[in-house]
Amino acid sequence: MGKLVQWDWEMYDVSVQVNPKVIEPNERIIIEWSGYSGPTTVEWKLVPLDDGTTFVRITESGFTGDADDLVRYLVDSTQGFTWMLAGLKALLEHGVRLNLTADAHPKGLMDVEHRLAAADR
Repeated sequence: MGKLVQWDWEMYDVSVQVNPKVIEPNERIIIEWSGYSGPTTVEWKLVPLDDGTTFVRITESGFTGDADDLVRYLVDSTQGFTWMLAGLKALLEHGVRLNLTADAHPKGLMDVEHRLAAADR
């Protein structure tokens, strides 16, 4: 603890500093990072199930903004962590790289989305 970690998304030329706060092996991980509206706290809770599998519950707290902003942040956060877990599961269990982040946000997509939003106005 106490050492910042840098997460890089090279395909988007984006980096974020992550501050690990708690690491309890096989139980939970808590980090703080810049989030969407300022610093947020993310917790991964690992819950062993009777069938020998593990359920991962992720919560992120500390969002600020108006109602529309909060909905957008929550949707983006939920999608991002869901894709991350799905990708890790496929890699760990089947050795398959799904490229979910790259496929969800291909180069040039933002330009298309902005044009579509402008046309809807």
